[in-house]
Amino acid sequence: MTQRARSRGGSAPGAMPVRCVAVAALLLLIASPLSAQTEGWNSERAVDLIARARARRALPIADSSLRSYASRADGRVYFYLDRRGSDRRTLVKTDQIALDVFWQAPDLTKQRIIGLRDESRLPNRMRYHLDHLTVVQNEFGNSIRLGDGDEVRDVPHPAAPGSDSIYDFRLSDSLTIRLPGSPEPVRAYEIQVRPKRSDRAAIVGSVYVDRASADIVRMTFTFTPVSYVDRRLDYINISLDNSLWEGRYWLPHEQSVEIRRQIPELDFIAGAVILGRFRVSNYRLNVQLPSVTFLGTGVDALPEPVRKAFPFPTGLYDELQDEGLSPPPEMRELRAEATRLLGLRTLSGLPRYRLSLGSVSDIFRYDRGENAYLGFGTSWQPSSIVRAELSAGFASGPEHGAFAAGLHVSPDNGPEWQLDGYFNALRDVGVRQGAAGVVSTFSSLVWADDYRDPFFASGVRLGTRFSVSSTLDVELGVRSERQRTASLASERAPFNADSRFRPMRAIDEGWLHALDIALTRVEPEDDAPGWGGTAALETGAFEGKGALRPKLEGTWRRSAGDLRTHVRLRGAAGLSVSLSGDNSPLPPAAQQYFVFGGRNTLPGYEYRSFAGNAFALAEAEVARDIAFPWIRLRATAGLGVADVIEPDSPGVRGVSPFDDWNVDTTDGLRPSLGAGVGLLWDVLRIDVARGLRGGEWQLNVSVDPRLWGIL
Repeated sequence: MTQRARSRGGSAPGAMPVRCVAVAALLLLIASPLSAQTEGWNSERAVDLIARARARRALPIADSSLRSYASRADGRVYFYLDRRGSDRRTLVKTDQIALDVFWQAPDLTKQRIIGLRDESRLPNRMRYHLDHLTVVQNEFGNSIRLGDGDEVRDVPHPAAPGSDSIYDFRLSDSLTIRLPGSPEPVRAYEIQVRPKRSDRAAIVGSVYVDRASADIVRMTFTFTPVSYVDRRLDYINISLDNSLWEGRYWLPHEQSVEIRRQIPELDFIAGAVILGRFRVSNYRLNVQLPSVTFLGTGVDALPEPVRKAFPFPTGLYDELQDEGLSPPPEMRELRAEATRLLGLRTLSGLPRYRLSLGSVSDIFRYDRGENAYLGFGTSWQPSSIVRAELSAGFASGPEHGAFAAGLHVSPDNGPEWQLDGYFNALRDVGVRQGAAGVVSTFSSLVWADDYRDPFFASGVRLGTRFSVSSTLDVELGVRSERQRTASLASERAPFNADSRFRPMRAIDEGWLHALDIALTRVEPEDDAPGWGGTAALETGAFEGKGALRPKLEGTWRRSAGDLRTHVRLRGAAGLSVSLSGDNSPLPPAAQQYFVFGGRNTLPGYEYRSFAGNAFALAEAEVARDIAFPWIRLRATAGLGVADVIEPDSPGVRGVSPFDDWNVDTTDGLRPSLGAGVGLLWDVLRIDVARGLRGGEWQLNVSVDPRLWGIL
């Protein structure tokens, strides 16, 4: 963070043996309620506490024995993509930084970058502002700047001179911190802060003040929308934690900064996020600092070869594997609380009305059921908890339009709700998506290889989602929709007349009324170890005939500490049966069967050549980078089985009930082995596979699955 502002003497340490206790101990504190209810705005006690904190910051020297300090700061800055409506994050770049941090009375500060290394997991051109790679020594001084003034500038500090004419203050809570080895507990007051006018550059959040010394021990805050200089900024969230040294001095210890950007005019499914985490430790008090230490700018750096050769005590991805990419717990609720404090509908710096883009394929795609499809969308976000979307398109093959409208409500506390209406929505009968949308479009245009088996649906759906723990989500939905067959709109590839599309697979047309239930254990971020999965159930009636369709999916991942070696296990299983009571276990509609085979399910076999009302898939993958980021080698294995149970013959496999689908329903396991190479950060993948039971050699070209939702 920027070091243009100088440290106050009140933040300097003493010259005694050091004992540090992080403000993170707030998680272990004993709360002492201030009163039964939070006090009103600008109460006498709140104003008095801020006045004391303001006076404390203004002191040039806190103690005559305090002369200087030197400390070490270690941090990481993550650049990643998040996804709307999902907890999944895709890591793009990681930087690890080591800093020497200096202070000398009365107000001199200096930071020196002594170690810096970085690695990209996906191609990017990210270059950070210098203050994204350094730490805050004095809560920003009297005027807060970020991004060297390109992101935020000239925002008054809540304890700066004259701040009581800009901000409202409310005493919210009194916290008792029990410190090891200290005979007396430390009392800290939480003061909520909001600007008197929401149309000016200001912070919104909380300031924690030590009752005895009036030192600021913690700040968590965001900004009003007009604070953002860069139009691409959605939000900036900041958490600054100090530590108590020698039982007297609160000094910087931890900081987290989260910055999210998007194109102002385009509401895309993914946003770019910068998350910086730093810890300051190893304070050395009253050391003799050469006068040249503070010459030049507030931040300098050792030569690049020296920075890269710095012996970091931890690995580049150690913190990622331990903590993931989620911000600290207090920052997760920061924006919701700040919105309530300010009384605004939204704190985003982005426009409320924007063009909306779910993925690249929502603008243009090509397949044998639609031919060319062109679409567009728009979104409106009137508040932080309400979002509305409208999209429309036209498919040239069937010469019909497609429309969708959605309303999403996500209260600060309570379940999320989603209401959707759609007409001619494109659906697919496969167990999994066969390829990224742009890959399917390209292969359809050139080779007539369409990785969809499409049909259309028109109807409405109401759904809700809520969390029962930090890793477990529940989703419920009811829908009523008419499903109809997609006809073959083109027989040959537009750019290759010799290539013919495979036949369409007709579905049973009619109305489906269904209840959907899903229990999901959230998967860890990409490249992080752990497991996740979903247990889903669809139950309802198709044209008056009941059906039950449970399905399980799960993934387990493990990576080496340097992320050079990866192991992934993935499995899925499902059953689809009739509840009609006519002694037939078969589901009433062909599209309720499970269809798989070929790429992304069981490579080495004809694409979607197996079907049944019961299925199981198991896959294993081991990958190793041999020349990162250029080349990654991969070995794969798969095993699948499909089962069709005939009427009046439970447990006996027979012929398919949909003979024109060109699928194999005979009993038996189908094993598969393969190998491949990933190029350029594993973005481009080339794999060969062989089905070991009636299969064939296959060559599959694809892109990194982390990008499928975007493409």
